[in-house]
Amino acid sequence: MTIKTRDWTAQIDRMPGAASFRTHGTVEVSNSGITPKLVLSAKQDKSFDLRLDLVLEQSDEVALQVITQKHVEYKVLGESNVTGVSIFFDDELIHHIDEVLITH
Repeated sequence: MTIKTRDWTAQIDRMPGAASFRTHGTVEVSNSGITPKLVLSAKQDKSFDLRLDLVLEQSDEVALQVITQKHVEYKVLGESNVTGVSIFFDDELIHHIDEVLITH
């Protein structure tokens, strides 16, 4: 299965009291009942490159059978030193973010 994604961004927020890391983008799904989620992959290396898995969850509700663009986000609170993000779907790399925005 091929999957289309776009507009990926990764950000480290170092503002006092709001320290966090997040990455987000847009995923094209085949119907409105599919919810994309980013989860921390069980496979991580020892670098500061974060590996995330894109998971598609199907709802049991009635859904429109139309191509839909859905926002997906991964966020974790606390200090972060992530230097890049690799996003995988079915063990295949679909996108790599090598520019992480840092806000102070």
